Amino acid sequence: MPSKRTSIQQFEKVSLREQVTRALRAAIISGELEPGAVYSAPSLGARFNVSATPVREAMLDLVRENLVTTVRNKGFRVTAIDEGDLDEITELRMLIEPPLMARVTPIIPAGDMPMLREMAEAIVAGAREGDLVAYTEADRAFHLRLLDYAGNQRICSLISGLRGRTRLYGLAALYESGELEASAREHHTILDAVERNEPAAVQELMVNHIAQVRGRWAGPAKAQNVT
Repeated sequence: MPSKRTSIQQFEKVSLREQVTRALRAAIISGELEPGAVYSAPSLGARFNVSATPVREAMLDLVRENLVTTVRNKGFRVTAIDEGDLDEITELRMLIEPPLMARVTPIIPAGDMPMLREMAEAIVAGAREGDLVAYTEADRAFHLRLLDYAGNQRICSLISGLRGRTRLYGLAALYESGELEASAREHHTILDAVERNEPAAVQELMVNHIAQVRGRWAGPAKAQNVT
């Protein structure tokens, strides 16, 4: 795993609790916080350069998302996800995201493209720097922003929850091999097809993208230590 750590200050200016929640969620999805491991709020606060209080508040939010469970007098245990769970999550995403992206492609305003390009570039920057937490959160923000054009908040909430349950344990290996940045640039390729107003191409790119994300998963060794 890359040694670089993410500072909470890298995230956009929302409440500190929300910033910490996003960072911890991304750390769980990327595998920086290991499944089965128990983490104390003070240790996580030191790791992310914040006090223990917003970490505890954020972890309670993540308990409600089933990403962690409370361990009395110790902290929070990261929930493990098995291959069957990930297959079901991928199937749901395949049913929803590619056709929805094809539908919204013609209605994405040209004036929004610079903003979307900036969001896509944030994913590339996280990949280039080996900052898997920043990469994961930027990727989440980008895809949810695209889906938001459908104007269906239930779908956005559903996909956000499904993405939260996904695990991308293979990201570190992709970074080490030099492949992660190239993979991150796929988001610009998706935007290229959007700019050309090619819904079928956008749908196919999304199918391939989600399939590749599922293929990155690999089960790490179970951790039992309190960190």
